[in-house]
Amino acid sequence: MPKSKRTIVTIITLVVAIPAFFLGPQIWSPVVAPPGTLIPFYAFLAAIEALLLGLGVCFLIWGFSLVWRVFPGSRMLAFLVYLSIGWQLVSWWPHDNLHAHIGMDFQKLLGIEYGFHLTLMISSAILAYAFLKILRSLPA
Repeated sequence: MPKSKRTIVTIITLVVAIPAFFLGPQIWSPVVAPPGTLIPFYAFLAAIEALLLGLGVCFLIWGFSLVWRVFPGSRMLAFLVYLSIGWQLVSWWPHDNLHAHIGMDFQKLLGIEYGFHLTLMISSAILAYAFLKILRSLPA
């Protein structure tokens, strides 16, 4: 990646990540606060999730052409891989914030299971399939 593109990716990542880090608890207010001794550990995870959100936005902006180069013969597989990578990057921020917001409401937890966990499982299977397809195309 050219240096100018890396700079743009870094800027966009930070422009998305910094507000996301601070807005997450404002949008999805936690039902219970963790003990003070654990706050730095949760804050670290929140920072990583916000950075992944920013990187995911960048990937969703520029990633399809890169994925298409790897799977030129299958537009559907390229699109599924593109969405899978994008989802695996951006989903952590709303996912964890929703967990903190809903607490132990099992009806809503089931929604998280299907909305996030199941879709992450499916995207992982798509990526594993794509990886195997790449390996099979390599010379022995």
